[in-house]
Amino acid sequence: MLETMKSIAKENSLCVLATVNEDAEPHCSLMAYAIDDACRELYMATGKSTQKYKNLQKNPTVSLLIDTREMQFREQTRALTISGVYQPIENEKTKTQIRSKLLKQHPHLKDFFSHADIVFICIKLRSFLLLNNVSESHYVEINDA
Repeated sequence: MLETMKSIAKENSLCVLATVNEDAEPHCSLMAYAIDDACRELYMATGKSTQKYKNLQKNPTVSLLIDTREMQFREQTRALTISGVYQPIENEKTKTQIRSKLLKQHPHLKDFFSHADIVFICIKLRSFLLLNNVSESHYVEINDA
């Protein structure tokens, strides 16, 4: 089942990122992403002035939702919930590598990734929860994988 979960994460390029502010109010954002080959880190970019980035500074715990509705019939759609933790990226070489990975996945966002205000985000993945239908779910902690 873990390989199915990883496939869903690798085959898609958009997710919903859920963050929480200091008052425990949730905030959801549709995000373009790229994922590493081992499915242990997920990368995104955002502006420094966005609510999601402010939330990450206060509370690094996130939830991500990736679904297959664009690739499958509605009754076959799967939803993958990923929990993780935001890790700031300080190393310039790492930022360049992440930017390249995102550009490869999302060449249409080239100008966006070049803005001075952009911050590259790394989410260290903790767990996957795959919902196959309303009654079938599978949970895997990443450390167990």
